[in-house]
Amino acid sequence: MYSTKIDPKFNNNENPRIGLIALATDYMIEKDFIHVIKDKKIDFFVNRIECFNPLTSENLIKMSEKVTEVTKDILPGEKIDCVVYGCTSGTIAAGYESIKDKIKKAKPEAEVTTPSTASIKALKKLNLNKIAIFTPYPKKLNDQVIDFFNKENFIITANSYFDISSDIDIGKVDPNYLYDVLSKMDLKGADALFISCTALPALSIIEKLEKKIGKIVLSSNQTLIWNTLETIGINEPISGFGKLFSNN
Repeated sequence: MYSTKIDPKFNNNENPRIGLIALATDYMIEKDFIHVIKDKKIDFFVNRIECFNPLTSENLIKMSEKVTEVTKDILPGEKIDCVVYGCTSGTIAAGYESIKDKIKKAKPEAEVTTPSTASIKALKKLNLNKIAIFTPYPKKLNDQVIDFFNKENFIITANSYFDISSDIDIGKVDPNYLYDVLSKMDLKGADALFISCTALPALSIIEKLEKKIGKIVLSSNQTLIWNTLETIGINEPISGFGKLFSNN
């Protein structure tokens, strides 16, 4: 038998690369990203980060201590155009600058986005100032989300929450029940409704919810995906995921 050495030919036409840090217990965030970007010329990579229950600021900060290590393992040694930290309350608890610094240690060339910062950018893009907020979190964490938006100079007109203490249970919420709950929120005086948490199954109900309540609806995953695409230079309108994407 003879063996023949053949030189490989490599593809030089690289697509933009997104690296997602998803919580180990998050059911939804990968699915939501894929639903939106599946037909686009994007390379999408995911690594998961250990998380801790119950949902508290202390445990979310503890989780963030592994961000550099998890980021490093997304295509080790390779360039990533945008690294996405997939936790709304976790970014609020640890602080965006802390998360960004940890990511940059592993991928210094990467842009960084998070659900909390993406939601602020989306609200400002759409000139929305008065918002109702829904979270699935325990009361203390829910209130920290409210404080975050208050400090960003938004007026909170209403707030409801589920008081779920385990991240994995958030992903088990029935989306039809979530739709009914959100449809019945008091939205008087609100310009928009913001639904917090990347694990909550909200993306699929945004469009019909906007039609039902007559308000703009934003969610953690929706604003995060929108901002990620903007960051890598893809900003054409996308149908099916709410008015935010139709305003590109």
